[in-house]
Amino acid sequence: KAAFEDEVGAQQPIGFFDPLGLVADGNQENFNRLRYVEMKHGRVAMLAFLGQITTRAGIHLPGDIDTHGTSFESIGNGWAALGKVPLEGVQQMIAFIGALEVLAMKDVEGTAEFPGDFRNGADFGWSKFDDETKRQKQSIELSNGRAAMMGILGLMVHEQLHSNMPIIGQL
Repeated sequence: KAAFEDEVGAQQPIGFFDPLGLVADGNQENFNRLRYVEMKHGRVAMLAFLGQITTRAGIHLPGDIDTHGTSFESIGNGWAALGKVPLEGVQQMIAFIGALEVLAMKDVEGTAEFPGDFRNGADFGWSKFDDETKRQKQSIELSNGRAAMMGILGLMVHEQLHSNMPIIGQL
């Protein structure tokens, strides 16, 4: 039996999946670090996927992104946006992400129940759930994050292949 076979995220039909043997030694600290990274990447991928779908549906922020009159709507979707965002906008995004990393996206208070628990004093009703419900909600978030990581990767690859996929259309 694997050391982490009963952990949240070891779900059917695959069960615990560690093909590279990264936690084969049973090191709990290493497992927690990898789970923390998986949770964070999953959350970012969920936002990225939602952002792709939202902008492709024609929904953009109102107004201009800079003082030169470049509107948010004039910036392309997906890969096309990379060269269109002004340098100052890129700098603001990097600064914002850095601030989130340093100030919010961590267990500030040292009270996390699980890797990736960033509530930091805000409960959001979590304490009202029983242990089984908490485990189920963690499993759902992990599954959705894993699906979003594959989904955004698929969208990015197909956009670069210039494919004309059904439903998604010409990206």
